[in-house]
Amino acid sequence: MLWLALFLPDLGLQVFTRGNATPGLLALADSPVRPRLIAVGREARAAGITPGMSVAAARAIAPGLQARMRDARLEAGTLAELAAWAGAFTPRVSLAGDDGLLLEIGGSLRLFGGAEAIRREVDDGLVALGLSAHAALAPTPLAASWFARCAEAVPAGSDDWRAALDRLPLRVLGTCGEVDSATLDLLEGVGLGRIGEVRRLPAAGLARRQAQAVGAVLARARGERPDPRPWFEAPPTYLQRLPLSFATDSVEPLLFACRRLFAGLAGWLTARHAGIDHCRLELLHEHRPPTVLEIVTGTPCRDEARLTLLAREHLAALALPAAVCELRLSAAAPLAFDARAGELFERPGEAAENALHLLARLRARLGSTALARLSAHADHRPAAGVHPLLESPAAKAADRLAPSGPRCRPLWLLPQPKALRPSSVALLSGPERIESGWWDEAEIRRDYYLARGPGDAMWWVFRELDPPGGWYLHGYFG
Repeated sequence: MLWLALFLPDLGLQVFTRGNATPGLLALADSPVRPRLIAVGREARAAGITPGMSVAAARAIAPGLQARMRDARLEAGTLAELAAWAGAFTPRVSLAGDDGLLLEIGGSLRLFGGAEAIRREVDDGLVALGLSAHAALAPTPLAASWFARCAEAVPAGSDDWRAALDRLPLRVLGTCGEVDSATLDLLEGVGLGRIGEVRRLPAAGLARRQAQAVGAVLARARGERPDPRPWFEAPPTYLQRLPLSFATDSVEPLLFACRRLFAGLAGWLTARHAGIDHCRLELLHEHRPPTVLEIVTGTPCRDEARLTLLAREHLAALALPAAVCELRLSAAAPLAFDARAGELFERPGEAAENALHLLARLRARLGSTALARLSAHADHRPAAGVHPLLESPAAKAADRLAPSGPRCRPLWLLPQPKALRPSSVALLSGPERIESGWWDEAEIRRDYYLARGPGDAMWWVFRELDPPGGWYLHGYFG
């Protein structure tokens, strides 16, 4: 087995900064009563603010400092989002404490081209998610986790990983709750500072110091005892929130935050071998109801660039009632997805997919009521045989216009037939006689023909059989 561990030391702060390209002066405080800073952003650190300061002292240095209270629920949700995203690399993902992940990648090495290739892809993906992590590889989950937390780089496949493990500081044993702090204090009290020093103590000596549990933990870390892990189960539906470090109503900053959310959604879908044909993006305001965007893709999709493009079309056509302070993205009912890509020749149906992509962009730009499709109706009369139906994410395939047989009918019908002289057209085929509608006082009796009009245009014309008769143009062929 080969484990890739991710440790996110700044998770508490990054849940607030990842939604903005330039989060500004931001810091994380421990409590609302006499708050002190426990984490400081890059710009705040550059201004001279450091962890441990009181919020009042920090604001004396930088009056514009934003001090956010730590949000454990948001941190847990972001870690779960990352775990679901990591399922794109391996189905074996496990949480490691409140700020770490473990990926068992032994079964994915051939698929991705080796451990270092997976590590590079994970690093690139973390950037897209707006997160940063220390990563490390090891044959056991505990060793990988400890290496990541100590920022110890051990090459994949290295034979001296156990020696590197011995060099780690003793305190790393308590980072995920494996050893309690009282036991660590006891061991440090007798002059022990490294894992290797503890391991070389006789087992009886450990027992006398009430630290016998340390031996079992070290055996798991060295691969001498099994260390089973519970696997993370991704939720069946996607729901993620992303607070902004400062409110904005500008399109580009909002799109930056959208890309963060769509990157997480794409990983969740990839892990499920699925796509979506619509998702919901909610823009939250301070004192107003949220603005809801229904993003419809037209075909199953998990491409974050395409989702971002559709979000751009929505935002460009939108007048926001107030600045946005938080975004929420939700998606349900993932669909089967054909992941084939990069073929030399066009796939069957690809042209139709491109047309649907265009319709999705037009819908996003013009609004959901601007586009309609034709729906078939069981009536021989041309004007009653089809009627427009607004597109929606819930439209069923059965509602779509089905082929009506060998009859030749144009899609473009005039609102009212237009009288014409028979000599102005050349009849090409017909007649198709239609006699219908006696039951609803809209009876027609006509002979329809395919005709060639001026400029070689293809017309659909008819001769009225009832008095006063006459010839009429009813539709055009494309």
